[in-house]
Amino acid sequence: MTTQFEAPPEAKAPSAWPALWALVIGFFMILVDTTIVSVATPAIMTGLHTDVNAVIWVTSAYLLAYAVPLLITGRLGDRFGPKRVYLIGLTLFTLSSLWCGFTGTIEMLIVARVFQGLGAAMMTPQTMAVITRTFPADQRGRAMSLWGAVAGVATLVGPILGGVLIDSLGWEWIFFINVPVGVIAFALAVRLVPQLPTHVHKFDWLGVALSAIGLFMIVFGIQEGQKYDWGTMAGPISVWSLIIAGVVVLVLFVVWQARNRKEPLMPLELFRDRNFSLANVAITAVGFSITAMAFPLMLYAQGVLGLSPTRSALLMVPMAVISGALAPFVGKLTDHTHPRYVAGFGLLCFPVALVWLAVVMDPGVAIWKLLLPIALIGVANGFMWAPLSSTATHNLPPRQAGAGSGVYNATRQFGSVLGSAGIAVLMDSRIAANLPTSGGVSGENDVQKLPEFLHDGFSAAMAQSTLLPAAILVIGLIAVLCFVAPKHIRRTPAAQQDTEPASVG
Repeated sequence: MTTQFEAPPEAKAPSAWPALWALVIGFFMILVDTTIVSVATPAIMTGLHTDVNAVIWVTSAYLLAYAVPLLITGRLGDRFGPKRVYLIGLTLFTLSSLWCGFTGTIEMLIVARVFQGLGAAMMTPQTMAVITRTFPADQRGRAMSLWGAVAGVATLVGPILGGVLIDSLGWEWIFFINVPVGVIAFALAVRLVPQLPTHVHKFDWLGVALSAIGLFMIVFGIQEGQKYDWGTMAGPISVWSLIIAGVVVLVLFVVWQARNRKEPLMPLELFRDRNFSLANVAITAVGFSITAMAFPLMLYAQGVLGLSPTRSALLMVPMAVISGALAPFVGKLTDHTHPRYVAGFGLLCFPVALVWLAVVMDPGVAIWKLLLPIALIGVANGFMWAPLSSTATHNLPPRQAGAGSGVYNATRQFGSVLGSAGIAVLMDSRIAANLPTSGGVSGENDVQKLPEFLHDGFSAAMAQSTLLPAAILVIGLIAVLCFVAPKHIRRTPAAQQDTEPASVG
């Protein structure tokens, strides 16, 4: 029997904020682990006596296991309750972190990271679902601003924390640090997160299989494409045939969702809401760009400016500080202002900042000239996350909160995968075009010891690569400019002129 959740706002508010604080601790841990391993790559290679291609799979395995199940785990929260699914995911993530730290081989580390990714996939949709189901509409902007601020700060803390732990205790501690944090997050969630009514669902197992297989084939093909030079992987299987097959499977998944008269895994009626569809387009562009912009910047900082991994990560301090400082202000603004203007301002600042960064990236640049566009990225982050998240979930009924947040997080994560693969291809292309054939850059150690005569060409290659995420963000900007005002904003005198319904297909 389906239980409807229609408690009045005043019944929701008292426990909503403590519950959110408890949930974002786990969410923060997930996001930190997405970035922290990149700093540890050389240390893991040495400690486990392996090569760089094997270590790349430490990140890829986590990314795949995180991205593929998100549609499924969002629905699990609807069926069994977001608190229960979150706690199971947190337990799996924490125990897998302990496993990662104790492993003695690269193969076991990759397997442990798969389970870590599965735990993260169970946790992430539940944070947004709880916000949607416990906060009234006029407070969700502030709640989502906290969620967004956590995402922004985690992108800074991951690399810095990784550098400090590796330098002082060893690479294993980038995983061990999750254990006490996970225990604290578990205790707080048990105490503070409310048990929300569940909804009886019939699971769409064919939809589960098609979505998982299709996403896995596409993500695997993108992640491995560079390794095989976008050619043959094994026998008749090529990178492009795998990616195309994945797209075909996902098309079949969408067809099945349209034909399924019972209860599809991804209700297509979600996309009848104009803002939900547009927010998913925008967050895909943001996920792509947030991931992609970090690679050329960090390689430039270490290879050309000679900064250590930790000092390179410190370049991102202005971004994180400004993003966090803006979060409360933007949250309040989001609750009462058309999301087109709030998110649009952020998505305008971001590509401007990346173009500015590309212009100043040369071998002799003063550090402060880099910090200015990075600070503008912080402004962009502060204005993007909260309005995009709250706009995406605003019109979703409680019974679809898990499914909607699963779709939203899946598109964000899929954008990150595309960003990682796309920027790698472009960087290789630009390096080949800008550096002499006799002085190629073939690996991480070469970048750290880059000869001075290659600095000009390498700087140009990284600067040109930075323009790719800037271009992708224009798509996100166009999407948010097409937002319509949510109902609670249209009721205000300032927005009475906007009479277009919020759920136009």
